[in-house]
Order: sequence, then structure tokens, then C-alpha cells
Amino acid sequence: MSVWDDLVGQEPAVAVLRRAVAGASARLRGESGAATAGMTHAWLITGPPGSGRSNAGRAFAAALECLNDGCGECAVCRTALNGAHPDVSLIRTELLSIRVGEIRELVRRAAMSPTQGRWQVMVVEDADRLTEQAADALLKSIEEPAPRTVWVLCAPTVEDVVPTIRSRCRLLVLRTPPVAAVAEMLTVKAGVEPELAGFAARAAQGHIGRAKALARDEQVRSRRTRVLEVPFELRDIGACLNAAQRLVDAAKEEAKASAAQVDERERTELEQALGVGTKGAKPREAAAAVKDLEEQQKARAKRWERDVLDRSLVDLMALYRDVLVLQTAPGTELINAELHQDLAQLATRTTPEQTIRRIDALAGCREAIETNVAPLLALEALTIALFEG
Repeated sequence: MSVWDDLVGQEPAVAVLRRAVAGASARLRGESGAATAGMTHAWLITGPPGSGRSNAGRAFAAALECLNDGCGECAVCRTALNGAHPDVSLIRTELLSIRVGEIRELVRRAAMSPTQGRWQVMVVEDADRLTEQAADALLKSIEEPAPRTVWVLCAPTVEDVVPTIRSRCRLLVLRTPPVAAVAEMLTVKAGVEPELAGFAARAAQGHIGRAKALARDEQVRSRRTRVLEVPFELRDIGACLNAAQRLVDAAKEEAKASAAQVDERERTELEQALGVGTKGAKPREAAAAVKDLEEQQKARAKRWERDVLDRSLVDLMALYRDVLVLQTAPGTELINAELHQDLAQLATRTTPEQTIRRIDALAGCREAIETNVAPLLALEALTIALFEG
């Protein structure tokens, strides 16, 4: 067992991080030169969604703090991995961006010496969501770090991070985990039946979290099935508009269900902290705090809705990828092998050029939604493009 166990199919990246941890340990022992060459003060870990960027950042932080370079069993490893270690700061957001106030607080902590551990490790799991002001606040700390501070930034691609920051970081790129490795992880660690594990690994396209959800939850598989039915229902413009509305409604419903329990718990905890209902409560201050919380929850719900829609669009891109494979490279393994007959009929009725245009339309829709185009408008344009080819 070690802190690296959750990094499925990332052996090359793990080897780099292990060498860096060894170099960090050598530096603490006062060694120099080749012994410490693998370590630097700032890292940028990139990789496709679900590849394990955040897990890699946490594992690296735990290994840096561990006296055994990441055994995974000691109290230091456990607290670092779950965010409870006093010298490991984990910053992530479920909102649309990371605000400058959060980064300024992180920069303040980064300037301090470690209290218990060997290093002060700052892990920013969503570095691609830094606002311009937040990035500016972070830059100086990365340019002039404290002697025992290590920054670990995570983002989908290197282009998602501003040039001034990424140029000062060592880049580590994670790959899409192989389907076989994901399936093995599901069977060995999660006890999933091999056939279901194989399906989940293929359908998730290397996204570890998505694969786990597909393997464990029948509702998740049902929602995915309904999304993949859309291309076969587009018989006229009316059907296109109805399909777009269903996709938006389904995303809102799923995001609302995911947020309901979290929102209620956060509100209860805030009211208890403010003393609402007690004699010492200050209604005006409490009302302002509750209003601020509600605004954050609305922003998070919007982010979750976008994420659900993006996942649906990725699934549809995989479907049309399979159609293109049948049209141009028969015999290649399909992502949606269970839909082979329907895909073959669609491949026969259309041309590769039409399929490519549909894939381009899906990519354009993803970009439009990410840049704040109204989801319904973007999806209506998409479904019409899928219908017309």
C-alpha cells in the first residue's frame, strides 16, 4: 500500500513524482546536486478530466510530508490525503472561479514555516478557475517561494493556466488511463463484476470517477442511456427542440438533487455558527451571511448543471466517434459496443463528412456553454445541427 495506489494507469507520472520526493528528502538532509535534481518548488499537473490530477496532487503532498516517502499507512499520509494535515492546504472550488481572497489567504500561509511536517505544501486543485486578480496574487509567491514551501497546481491543460504562472512551474502531464487498467481497478478494489466493470471503463473513456459512478449506480447508467437515445429521435425540427429541452431539464434536475442535501447542511451549520435562534443572534449580520451563502450555492448549482451537460455532450461525441469508426475503420473497438446495431444503421445512412460535422457541432456546443451562452439556446442549435448533419 502507498499514497500512489489511486493513480490508475499513471506509472510514468508516479515515477517522476517518486524521484521528486526522494530529491526533497535529500535536500532536507543537506545533500545537493544530482540527489536533489528531481525536486522543484512549483509544479503544474495537467491531464484530461478523470485522469487523477487532484489525486496526484494530494498523493504528492502526502509523500513529501511522510518520513517514509509516501507509505500510505502512517498518520501523516492519512491526514495529508484527507486534508487534515496542518501543513497541507487543499484549495478547490465548486463555483465558477477561485476568488482573490482565497488565494491571498493561501499566499499568507505559504509564507510560514511548516508547523509539524517537513514542507508547507499548497495544492490548488482547480488552477484553471483562478480569476485574473487571483492569478496575480499567486504569481509573486511562486516567483519568490519560502524555502520549505511547495506549490502544486492542477488544471486540465497547460493552456488553462496563465503564461506567467505556468512558465515558473515544472509540468507533469497525466495520460488518459487505459480501459483495461480502469476495469481492473473496478473489479479488484470495488468488487464490480468483470462484465459491468468493462462496460463502465469503456463508457467513462478513462474518467475514473465517472467509471465508478457507472459501475455502482443504476440511475447513472439510465441517465446515460437516455442521452445516447437523442441522435435517434431527431426526425424533425420540433423533435430537435424537444430533445434540447429534455437535456437541459435533466441537467437541472440532477444538479438540484445533488445540491439539495449539501445546501441544507451548509445552511444549518452557518445558522448554528451565527447563533440564529439564540438570544445573542444579530439578525442583520445573520441575514447578510445567509444571503451570501445562498448566492454561492446558486453559483455552484450553475456549475454543476454545466458539468452535467458537458458530460452528456462528451457521451454524444463518443457515440459519433463510434459512427465514424464504423464508416472509416471497421474492426476498431467501439466505446458503445452495446449499441453496435443502431450505430451501424446510422453509419450506413450518413457519410463520414456528416459525422465529422456533427462532432464539430458538439465541440462547439461545449465551448459555447463554457463561455456562458444560455444552455437551452446552445443545445437547440446543436440538436438542429445533428439533425441536418
